[in-house]
Amino acid sequence: MEKLIITVAPTGAQTTRKHTPYVPLTPKEIAESIYESWKAGAAIGHVHVKDLMGENTMDLKVYQEVIDRVQEKCDIILNLTTAGGLETSEEERLKVCDLNPEMATFDAGSMNFGSSVFHNPPGFLEELASRTQLRRIKPEIEVFDVGMIHNALRIAKKGLLDEPFHFQFVLGVAGGMPATPRNLMYMVDSIPKDSTWSAIGASKDQLAINTMSILLGGHVRVGMEDSVYFRKGELATTNAQFVTRIVELARTLGREIATPDEAREMLKLQTNTKNTIGERS
Repeated sequence: MEKLIITVAPTGAQTTRKHTPYVPLTPKEIAESIYESWKAGAAIGHVHVKDLMGENTMDLKVYQEVIDRVQEKCDIILNLTTAGGLETSEEERLKVCDLNPEMATFDAGSMNFGSSVFHNPPGFLEELASRTQLRRIKPEIEVFDVGMIHNALRIAKKGLLDEPFHFQFVLGVAGGMPATPRNLMYMVDSIPKDSTWSAIGASKDQLAINTMSILLGGHVRVGMEDSVYFRKGELATTNAQFVTRIVELARTLGREIATPDEAREMLKLQTNTKNTIGERS
């Protein structure tokens, strides 16, 4: 199998200090958490940012501070969210592309999300696809159910998403597909053969879905965006803890870990915003 790409998602839109006192919220905390996760083995950092009150924001200055702090220290790939919170306007979400990240999220459909609705109408998705294509940003196609795969493929047929695609399967969210082995395998079987893919198991399902992804030849995402518990009843104190566990598990199962540059090649990234200050040993 090819090497394993580990994405760390340190913050997220939903996780707060009510869930765990350890979630990073300030630009300095988020950047340091990504850096520590890179040292542990992560190749991609998935970035959400917060305002001074700890609420979701799409403020480009806050994003830029995180980017600058991270890139001062290491060469990890940064994947910026275009989602923010569930109430974020479409125009705010689209402006993230102005930062020219190597990757950005592409949530491929609308859905019930817990007690709210996550709006991703077709017109918005086509505009987001167009902007990422123009700026040579790699979309991470996030899918919460199999219908979203076909939403993305329909947009691709219009010439707005370029192959090879990279999918992120998000399983276990209330309103999406449950995090079961059968559902994961069905989603893997539903994407074009030359695509790369990664998977998330929300909350208690994180480690099980991570393990299946490793065995099936996919990639993984971990972090406090998806689960605050390292094991039942025990809060993780850092995001790097999750990464270290996956590195150890992957090597036990026969998968080596991809560096950021190896991940760039595997994902066919076109932009080149990496710096060369940090090199992981």
